[in-house]
Amino acid sequence: MRSFIRRALTKTVRISKRELEIPPSERLVYLISFSVYAFIGLVVLEVVHMLYFGVWNSEVFSAITGLIGTVSGVLIGSHA
Repeated sequence: MRSFIRRALTKTVRISKRELEIPPSERLVYLISFSVYAFIGLVVLEVVHMLYFGVWNSEVFSAITGLIGTVSGVLIGSHA
């Protein structure tokens, strides 16, 4: 998964006739990897909560929404 994230965050800069690839920092790759795994865990937690208790948990949904916003901001900001 980290190789996919690394490829997705790699910038390609064209200098005259050459293309130069600038890889992301390892900290950013690990942050995005952790965020994806946290997102998956929170979604599983929400589904289990809905199946077990039969109600929607707004706190877990808030965490999911905040995590999506953070990851989206990082991805948009890294390609600016």
